[in-house]
Amino acid sequence: MIQRFKLSELAPDARIKLLRRAETDIRELLPLAQEVIDRVQTEGDAAVVDYTRRFDSPDFVASLLRTAPDDFAAARAALDAEVIAAIEAAHANILRFHSEQMPEPMWFTEVQPGIMAGEKITPVASTGLYVPRGKGAFPSVMLMLATPAKVAGVPRIVVVTPPTPEGKPDAASLVAAEICGVDELYAVGGMQAIAALAYGTETIPKVDKVIGPGSSYVSAAKRQLYGVIDVGLPAGPSESIILADETIDPRLAALDLLVEAEHGPESAALLVTHSPKVADEAFAVLPEYIEALPEWRRNFVQNVLANYGGILLTGSLDESIAFVNEYAPEHLEVLTAEPFVTLQKIHNAGEILLGPLTPIPTANYCLGLNAILPTGGFARSFSSVSVWEFLKRSGIGYLSQEGYQRLQGVTATLADYEGFPAHAQAIRKRNEILGL
Repeated sequence: MIQRFKLSELAPDARIKLLRRAETDIRELLPLAQEVIDRVQTEGDAAVVDYTRRFDSPDFVASLLRTAPDDFAAARAALDAEVIAAIEAAHANILRFHSEQMPEPMWFTEVQPGIMAGEKITPVASTGLYVPRGKGAFPSVMLMLATPAKVAGVPRIVVVTPPTPEGKPDAASLVAAEICGVDELYAVGGMQAIAALAYGTETIPKVDKVIGPGSSYVSAAKRQLYGVIDVGLPAGPSESIILADETIDPRLAALDLLVEAEHGPESAALLVTHSPKVADEAFAVLPEYIEALPEWRRNFVQNVLANYGGILLTGSLDESIAFVNEYAPEHLEVLTAEPFVTLQKIHNAGEILLGPLTPIPTANYCLGLNAILPTGGFARSFSSVSVWEFLKRSGIGYLSQEGYQRLQGVTATLADYEGFPAHAQAIRKRNEILGL
């Protein structure tokens, strides 16, 4: 069943469901997340291995947690040369884009004569990268996370990724990690992986930050660990809006609607248009495109379009844009007659892809933009993964005698007013001690 809605007739509860996506699922998983976190915190590797046996690899043992150097060589040997070349080509574009993001390591400005203020930029000391697997493999996610982390200069980069049933990480993800220059990788996923990075185990190190997309299970664990570790931007189940006007070929809109829908049953995918013709013709062709997918992906798509997605008909392009800004999608594809004009009206989206030749799949893999984006409406206040996810800023100040004398009166007056006598004393006594 493919849902069809008219925005003007949308019931309040249906609108809330569309806007919340899989948020309800995440809330229901919070008790389980806390149970997993508590066990990992107290039992360490034993709990991690137990959950990995349950969910990923039935014969998993602790010795398989850390990926061995030989595993990287075996992974490269197992992949077709064409796949390796594609990973290398994508990495080159992603590396170029993120290198351009790097700020100056330090800067100053003279606020007034003798008053210097600036910032020093340093990488975080350690970070954990979560690369999902599910029923597929995601070397692209490895590239999107490891590349900016390396460009930022993070001294210790730790990757966690669910193992295959045989207990090994996906070969393509290993090759992507190697291309990025990352060699510390652990075969563990789900809630237990996030908990292990937050608290550390006998094998898996505690890190300062964890970042990467995942299922509702991963999102639930991150939510429970907020305040224990920096969990980065909210990157949960995939989501997209295809924004189309009457000029677009409905077949393109239908094709692209399925892109994020095939990620998993918790994903969200909407075609938003004010054109009844586009809505009708896209709806008519969707069954053909869905039927062409493998059964397990087809099941994902059907679930998404019956729950968190479908076709939404609005009254005008402006009304469509207003809904987009309210929804704040992870991926937004703008299929309008003048996409650069439409762009000026878009305020909330993780990424904005313009025109029929800039589809979501290309941005997901090799355009250069980072495809790890805020989900669940958090594009209203969060940005995509970038080098800034792995950098921090320290303010720097310097006062000469002239600058200090300019500010001493202001400082003491404000300290007195706010009731901080030690602040004021530090200024007035300083003058005596330094003979100013």
